[in-house]
Amino acid sequence: MEKLYKEALKAFNNAYAPYSKFHVGAAVLLKDGAIVSGANVENASYGLSNCAERTALFKVYALGYRKDDIVKMLVLADTLEPVSPCGACRQVMSELLNEDTPIILTNLKKVTKQYTIKELLPFSFKESDMDDAKK
Repeated sequence: MEKLYKEALKAFNNAYAPYSKFHVGAAVLLKDGAIVSGANVENASYGLSNCAERTALFKVYALGYRKDDIVKMLVLADTLEPVSPCGACRQVMSELLNEDTPIILTNLKKVTKQYTIKELLPFSFKESDMDDAKK
């Protein structure tokens, strides 16, 4: 947990958030022991910004790993309570993580809460929903 937190904190410190000033870091622990991190990166056109959770998960997949390789994920921000992923991140996490993957939400005071994606987004949009629409 401590190593995962430290990697998320490094990412947090590397966030590019000149508009919101809201830094977020995320770190993903893989079965082989590797940790992949990501930070939020903003753009003047807010819709083109990317959250830390998606940055980390996209990096994991770009490196060739898949959901079965992921042990857990940690998300960190400077908030009073443990930070909560936005809806877009929850949707991406619902596809790129196994349903039972632990997701640790925390802050700079190390107050933590742990959930699974099924708990964070119980009614996610799935590939099977697209199949149902074709019928």
